[in-house]
Amino acid sequence: MKIEEIINRINAFLVEEFEVDAEKIVPDANLKDTLQLDSLDYIDLVVAIESNFAFKVKPEDFTGITTFQDLYDYVIVHKQSKELV
Repeated sequence: MKIEEIINRINAFLVEEFEVDAEKIVPDANLKDTLQLDSLDYIDLVVAIESNFAFKVKPEDFTGITTFQDLYDYVIVHKQSKELV
């Protein structure tokens, strides 16, 4: 899966799941503030990632994810490493 496809898929489910305007999803924007995430929303985000990309997300991995770019990078690394196996 190409990087652009991964980013487009992430943006699509974020718009749908969190009802945020696509224009607000920019790489350097704060993920929590833009999506207005609370602790239950993080669970929804993990479930969306796991169902869209078929890999397990560890909750502790989210401690370093603050921007959309961080999220993209996280998914890209894990998706590509899974494809290599």
